Amino acid sequence: MDRRFDREEEDLGNVVALEHVNTRVPDQRLATLFYISGLGLTRDPYLMTGVDNMWVNVGKSQFHLPTGDAQVLRGHVGLVVPDIPALLRRLSAVAPVLEGTSFAFREEGDFVEAVSPWGNRIRCHAPSTRFGGMTLGMPYVEFSVPGGTAAPIARFYREILRTPAVVVEDKAGEHARVSVGPGQSLVFRETERPLPAYDGHHIQIYLADFSGPYRRLIERGLITEESDRHQYRFQEIVDLDTGRPLFVIEHEVRSMRHPLYARPLVNRNPAQTNRDYRPGHDSFRG
Repeated sequence: MDRRFDREEEDLGNVVALEHVNTRVPDQRLATLFYISGLGLTRDPYLMTGVDNMWVNVGKSQFHLPTGDAQVLRGHVGLVVPDIPALLRRLSAVAPVLEGTSFAFREEGDFVEAVSPWGNRIRCHAPSTRFGGMTLGMPYVEFSVPGGTAAPIARFYREILRTPAVVVEDKAGEHARVSVGPGQSLVFRETERPLPAYDGHHIQIYLADFSGPYRRLIERGLITEESDRHQYRFQEIVDLDTGRPLFVIEHEVRSMRHPLYARPLVNRNPAQTNRDYRPGHDSFRG
């Protein structure tokens, strides 16, 4: 009985999963080249298999990419990928076909930043102790937010969604870090740079206590869509004392009774090719 642990480190909070990031794309072909051929992710083989939407699996999370005017997340999405050198080879291979778009990629420190044909930034990290046991997945989404908003944003998530949220200061400045599932976070990093107008992109989360946050949001007039019995949406993160909007990002909020909750996702092994085929290695094994 001599060992002591910080038991709060194991607390999950009310948000149990960050399931997807949704941004519209004007061209499904270019999206396939970037997300599937370049990043090495997997098109969902069962749902949204037409030409007007694509769901892209990355571990237990997804990108949703419906066709429409381009949407750009104000920040970046963090991914863990199993093989950084292989990622660089794939991105180099698609670079000539994506010439003339916003596509780019670069190595910086311990990550590779890839930019989609429309300007969405994806930071790809190798598996490490920083991301626990994750070998393929979406550990965080980072948003750029106005200066002075990190602390009230963290409070909003603690008191409205009832999930752990802290304010952290590092060499890049102050930010709020919000727990949205095992090994997953939303990061709200303060910046003094002007931010572009919100264009309608969204994230989707699952809640254990679905009705409590709903009551607190509706009391403040923040519910924007009554989707169905399993889902609602809100957009504004507000100062709880004044009601002043701090940041806008649509949250698609689902209950754990939603039919898609914990749906198993297919993830391929992008190293498998017809020229160097190994039987039994089509699926990503982690």
